[in-house]
Amino acid sequence: MNIEDTSLEEVMNKLETMEDEQLAVVKLKEFNDATKELGELLMNLNKDLSHDEWKKRCDTAKKKVDAVVNEIFEL
Repeated sequence: MNIEDTSLEEVMNKLETMEDEQLAVVKLKEFNDATKELGELLMNLNKDLSHDEWKKRCDTAKKKVDAVVNEIFEL
């Protein structure tokens, strides 16, 4: 599963309905951190990056978001 196939509402609903509230908080933080990193890259706030480096970092950040989303839905 990746972020394009999953709405923020679905992710939040899954986290809100988890029985283990502490784990839900940990996963929410991981999700927030990963999406923040990707969002900052997509907005291209770091003008010092070459296009190739920017693209590489975006791809890596997206994979991280997708991994967190997968972890959340596998719980």
